[in-house]
Amino acid sequence: MARSWTRLHEHLGAAPRPLDFGMVAKAAADRLGESDDLDWKEQLPQPPREGRWNELAKDITAMANTRGGLIIFGVRDATCELVGIDPDEVNIEQYAQWVRNHVQPYLPDLTFTVLTSADGSTSVLVADVPASPMAPHLVYGTAARDKDQQAAVAPYRDHTAWMAEHQLERAYRDRFTRAQRAEDEAHHLLAHAQETVSAQHVEPAAYFFALARPERPLPRTAPRLTREEMTAVVRAARRRGGDPMRPGLLASLETVTGNPRPGLRRWVLSTLLLPGAREVHAELHHDGTVLLAASVSWHAARHLAAEDLPDTGVAVSEDFIGACCRDLTNTAWELARRLRVDSALQLTATLTVVTSSPTTPPPALVPVVTGFGGFTDVPNHARHTDPARRGRSPCGDRTGAVHRRDEPVRPRPAALRPPNARPTPSTATSPPRTARRSQPGAFARRPGTGIRQAGRRAVTPARRPSLSRLVPPLARAVTVPGRVPRQPTTDADR
Repeated sequence: MARSWTRLHEHLGAAPRPLDFGMVAKAAADRLGESDDLDWKEQLPQPPREGRWNELAKDITAMANTRGGLIIFGVRDATCELVGIDPDEVNIEQYAQWVRNHVQPYLPDLTFTVLTSADGSTSVLVADVPASPMAPHLVYGTAARDKDQQAAVAPYRDHTAWMAEHQLERAYRDRFTRAQRAEDEAHHLLAHAQETVSAQHVEPAAYFFALARPERPLPRTAPRLTREEMTAVVRAARRRGGDPMRPGLLASLETVTGNPRPGLRRWVLSTLLLPGAREVHAELHHDGTVLLAASVSWHAARHLAAEDLPDTGVAVSEDFIGACCRDLTNTAWELARRLRVDSALQLTATLTVVTSSPTTPPPALVPVVTGFGGFTDVPNHARHTDPARRGRSPCGDRTGAVHRRDEPVRPRPAALRPPNARPTPSTATSPPRTARRSQPGAFARRPGTGIRQAGRRAVTPARRPSLSRLVPPLARAVTVPGRVPRQPTTDADR
């Protein structure tokens, strides 16, 4: 069963728990009448006949548009007599397909459950319809007179009547209000967590913020989560992770899991103030909300050597981000099971650079990946290096500057020019590119790129290069007559 508190629980005075056959039999014996959230049906759902609406889709949509409820098949609606159904004739896949084909928007939380007595003699089919935050839902069908004409109506649970125009207008307004309120609350929680984390940092750091919030949070009157239950939820979520080689943020909370700090309608686990620990902040709210924040740059820098760190930007670990997402889903599932949350969860995750001042521009994020053998490295496309710091640029220019194709090549100042360096000609007074390629000492650009390379000399029968230019410098000092090689004068030269 999807929900743990229904009209049958209220009538019987039972604690929140899944519905069973004994509760249905007791309510039928007490002749509990139908209401807006309880509907008795004697027979199983039947396929739609010619020119009629799908009764199953219409009844389910009416409850979803109101406040949800139960449709129980196997009990007579007039006398509340428990007659039962044949479980072999139940086709849950067919029922779900009817709802998908005839109801818009889609109802994700609808469940069908067959409940059987202890002796196996009697069974009932229960359709649990929760109140939908996407109401109003429309039922699509074929008109009785014109078989090709499609009609859409919005029923509601008042003897399954159709909504009027003003009721539709109010239903749509309530839907947009609920969506806006949920978005504002999620933004407020994430902003508060970011402020809490940024107060502990002086240098920029990359943080993973994630929020899991039920579509229908539990009311404030619901029982609160105790300290022991909160500890059990976190440890159960960590056991569900099951990957010791790639631990997530829950592994860093092991030192503080046994002693959570109470907050405003929540429990807080934090290692932000612990020296030498990974910065992790977790909040488990009493309404079923889970908020996690973890530093992903600390984990990346811990596995990289100093010379492998990027020159600019903040390193982030892709594997640790995946482990954080896994821990979020496991924690949200365990908390929802503990609190008996009966609605879907909305997950929100973001990666943000936290700085000490809001006016400081955030640096870029540099991913750190795990390669073959478990070694971590920064991909080549993510490296931001300065060629001038390495002494020689990839394009062969000692200045470390990279020129575009349409940018004029400017000569380097004489004060910064290395000794015995050939002066770079200016493009303003130099001949055209085609003529410069054949001139000695000129520079040309490689076709299709913005890289400069030294132009080759044109070898013609009228002008041959001298032998001294073709001989390597060391050999020239030995073989060319008239030149004496330089003798070593110091111990270092020797």
